[in-house]
Amino acid sequence: MSTHKLALTEEILLSVEKPARYIGGEINCVYKKKEEVQVRFAMCFPDVYEIGMSHLGIQILYDMFNSRDDVWCERVYSPWPDLDAILRREQIPLFALESQDPIRAFDFLGITIQYEMCYTNILQILDLAQIPLLSKQRGEDDPIVIGGGPCAYNPEPLAPFFDLFYIGEGETQYAPMIELYKKNRAQGGSRRDFLRACATLSGIYVPSLYMTTYHDDGTIAAFSPMEEGIPARIRKEIVPDVSKTCYPEKPLVPFMQVTQDRVVLEIQRGCIRGCRFCQAGQIYRPVRERSLDFLKEKAIRMLDSTGCGEISLSSLSSSDYSQLKELVYFLIEETKKRHVNISLPSLRIDAFSLDVMNKIQDVKKSSLTFAPEAGTQRMRDVINKGLTEEDILRGAGQAFRGGWNKVKLYFMLGLPGETNEDVTGIAELAERIAGEYYEIPKEERNGKCQITSSTSFFVPKPFTPFQWAPMNTAEEFLRKAYLVKDTMRAQKNQKSLRYHYHEADVTILEGVLARGDRRIAPVILRAYQKGCLFDSWNEYFDHQKWLEAFAQEGISPDFYTTRERSLDEILPWDFIDCGVTKRFLKQEYERAMAGIVTPNCRVRCSGCGAAVFGGGVCFENTN
Repeated sequence: MSTHKLALTEEILLSVEKPARYIGGEINCVYKKKEEVQVRFAMCFPDVYEIGMSHLGIQILYDMFNSRDDVWCERVYSPWPDLDAILRREQIPLFALESQDPIRAFDFLGITIQYEMCYTNILQILDLAQIPLLSKQRGEDDPIVIGGGPCAYNPEPLAPFFDLFYIGEGETQYAPMIELYKKNRAQGGSRRDFLRACATLSGIYVPSLYMTTYHDDGTIAAFSPMEEGIPARIRKEIVPDVSKTCYPEKPLVPFMQVTQDRVVLEIQRGCIRGCRFCQAGQIYRPVRERSLDFLKEKAIRMLDSTGCGEISLSSLSSSDYSQLKELVYFLIEETKKRHVNISLPSLRIDAFSLDVMNKIQDVKKSSLTFAPEAGTQRMRDVINKGLTEEDILRGAGQAFRGGWNKVKLYFMLGLPGETNEDVTGIAELAERIAGEYYEIPKEERNGKCQITSSTSFFVPKPFTPFQWAPMNTAEEFLRKAYLVKDTMRAQKNQKSLRYHYHEADVTILEGVLARGDRRIAPVILRAYQKGCLFDSWNEYFDHQKWLEAFAQEGISPDFYTTRERSLDEILPWDFIDCGVTKRFLKQEYERAMAGIVTPNCRVRCSGCGAAVFGGGVCFENTN
């Protein structure tokens, strides 16, 4: 660890909860001499340290930037409200963990935007760093503020706060951007000169160079660049071959417990399944697998360099990785030698998965997780889930006979075209799964059975077939949740059934932010000024303050949530090209309303448009 001076006094550190969040110095963190680097980059996750430290994307970019001699990348997270109050009172500028230097002294501040409910935290970061909140108010000495991550696929609600957005995967365009920055500085160019040069890079969106006009009904009339030479559409960046790219061999190891305290092995990007509600399944297309040799090598090096007690496979659908069996059996042997656990999220429950889980859960059989997403087969066909009730019951039955007695089920309420029968079907499916357990002779059962069903409320997201769909109102969401609850209580095995549902008010706000345009930015700013912060944390979310912010800005949330959009309407994110075409999304929306299932990418190509990137699953069978 460096002997740097801490930005916070011992007195302050002892007065806040979990001071380890703010001191840096973790295992594998990188220190460089400031005078020996040309560019300083602060990488930010706008949530508390424990959440941010569990994010793989920042680990990858941190490793990539710091492999360069001319760049020093450091980290910053949202201070918890106790330290937030102290920083404001004492006028201490927000600082980076490694050098403990103020963020405003950096060249770049890169903010990953993983979920909509962190938008006020982004303003907190800028405010505490003493960087002007609006891009147009920043001067030559302020950092260039960059946004990236899945929410950057609709950057418009945040457009006035960012200098630029990076659309897509971060491994490709940062090197040319840094070279542009160094060249612009050497030539005495201005901040605007640099931003304009960046706008010509593929995947880079500079909001200040574009304008939106509106129809009288509030829908978008046009979205266009304001200068010659600026592209009208921004195509996302992807890494064509994910086995020939950077991946951290020495990931950061925190001093304190974080949300996911393990090394993470990303086995592939994208998903072949095409669930119609899932944004990640569309924007990360095409599916690209990492090679078995790459993964074996990285797994061993990460375990050697961290001493972590667990390794987790990361993927949208791990069961679809073509060499999963070989990888998992290799890891089982390696982890046994090291007394390390394996975590296998996103597996389908089948004979192979149960065999693997038997091998890695010798001592304690924790609960199994299924995500049927909908309670009836009709609704699963609407959302293209590709999972039949027979699959679910067979998997549960195999698991119960294998000694498991706890199952977690994840569903959504408020899906397009949903009926009361689809809603009560959630409770009825949970009952049938419990029934599978009680089919087993009593003497062969492993204690009592517990089926826990959780429902989230559906939010239509950009670049999904449901991007045009209206949302339910909060009242309708809650009516459906109570209907599930009442139906659960009426089941024969009700003592084996548990049920949880999410907050409806938070869901409505998420829906506004997900499909909002630039007119939402003043609402976010006003909500922040009213004290809204950590909106994804139940104890801090203040629905009333948000309602006041909407009212004071003259914005109706219903315009962005419950209104059905025409298939021809210009959407705020239409200027972004994610590969998947609007024509394909329209076709999928129409198939959804007709209850027609679309096969996965390995069964048949549906011509979604992602083949334009020239790699991955689109070309598996062309050699």
